[in-house]
Amino acid sequence: MADTLFRTVLQVSDLDKAAEFYSKLLDDEGRRIPRGSRHYFDCGPVILALVDMKAGGEQAKPIPDYIYFAVGDLQAVHDRARALDSLSRDDVHGAAAGEIVKRPWDELSFYVEDPRGNGLCFVDEKTLFTGK
Repeated sequence: MADTLFRTVLQVSDLDKAAEFYSKLLDDEGRRIPRGSRHYFDCGPVILALVDMKAGGEQAKPIPDYIYFAVGDLQAVHDRARALDSLSRDDVHGAAAGEIVKRPWDELSFYVEDPRGNGLCFVDEKTLFTGK
């Protein structure tokens, strides 16, 4: 058995704005961490950590690839992403990334871009492709 992934970090330049965006998108307030400039969201066994890079005098950088979320109500998350005007305008294998589409690997999903340019993908939990 592999080691357990417990936290992934997104660098942000305005912790309050980022926490507000993710609170609305994930429909969860998360929690501010008193030590340091962090805001945590519990996403199953993995914590999504927003880290304010300005606090350390650094520039926030977007991640190079997507973070994938398995969700029970894909349409509800899509509606929240649309309200936040964060649906991806890209193309994934010939289909609109921001639309709920059955992908070639049989996942039903859509893609989002947060205000910092981080890519997120939301997948219907009943259609997850895990390689098994």
